[in-house]
Amino acid sequence: MKRRKFIKGMAAAGLAGGLTMGGGGLVGMAKAAKKADIGQCKSLKVTCVSETSWFDSPTMLKDIKDAGGAMVSHYEIPWTQENIGGYSALIEVELLDGTRKKILLDPGWRQDWMDYVFAKSGVDKMLDNREIDMLVLSHEHEDHYWALKSVLKHHQDIPLVFPNTFYPEGKLLMEGKYKNDLAKVENDIPHTGERVELGPNDLYNPYPGVAVKMFDIPILLRVRGEQNLFFNVKDKGVVAVTGCCHQGVLTMLNWARRNIDGFKPYGVYGGLHIAAFENWDPKFDDIIQGVKGFGLRKVGCNHCTGWIWASKARAQGVPIVCGTERYREYKTLPTTGKGAPENVYLRNGDVIEF
Repeated sequence: MKRRKFIKGMAAAGLAGGLTMGGGGLVGMAKAAKKADIGQCKSLKVTCVSETSWFDSPTMLKDIKDAGGAMVSHYEIPWTQENIGGYSALIEVELLDGTRKKILLDPGWRQDWMDYVFAKSGVDKMLDNREIDMLVLSHEHEDHYWALKSVLKHHQDIPLVFPNTFYPEGKLLMEGKYKNDLAKVENDIPHTGERVELGPNDLYNPYPGVAVKMFDIPILLRVRGEQNLFFNVKDKGVVAVTGCCHQGVLTMLNWARRNIDGFKPYGVYGGLHIAAFENWDPKFDDIIQGVKGFGLRKVGCNHCTGWIWASKARAQGVPIVCGTERYREYKTLPTTGKGAPENVYLRNGDVIEF
């Protein structure tokens, strides 16, 4: 088994990443003031494989409350199985030379649901045929990680990129040595491929115009650290693709502005973790204004963004890309947004291009 562990021990004065790449690796940056040249790609396409991590938010909240609250480990919660699904996105990048790369962001949660959506979107065949070049794990939360087996049974040695903050349970799951009957999570297929483990002072640049950045932050349910991807699309600008964005959308975009050479904001896709359970706070109005200030051209949001935030943001001029009715073709439907006049989420089966 090949592994690469990138923990560079760079000085604390380094710029929250302190690395620069021109495509294909990870290189230390000599001066804190220098920005990272991540190169450029030609185009970007994101397909929502599954954004329905859970189908009913009140049920999800009840599971957490009954287990002791948000400080309890997600490995210690007896989740209501019929309520869970998973989060996953297929990212297709065209490089400037015409080469195409496919990245799977997150394997989702419940295995039978992920098997279903992988088959429906063709991801299972892509994995079988080794068409997917890399699996990026955004963070260790159950809805983004626990269905790892649904990927490994098709491609056991797929290259894997993950934060260096995973807990022992998460690492055992990766090794195919974990089973938990309480939380209903297990994997007996060990990952045998190359691993890239990122710390907060690392920035991984596997292809020109593509970079993965890890933010070391504490998250609810005893999870720590989340990483997202940045794409520098030629003649358009930088697109951020995220799983939950626990670090905050403004933190993510401001980091890119400070650290990516030639940064020009263009788009965002993913869960933005604002009003995740439809609980409004006046500070969310400030986030709307902050996002507007970046002048983005496309914002595709779903999952934990909060339907209420996406609706209010769209009404105030944030370029929220609305979804289609494709999600209604799936066997289980979410309760979020039911009866709303427009679909402000990119839901299961939807596609956005940058």
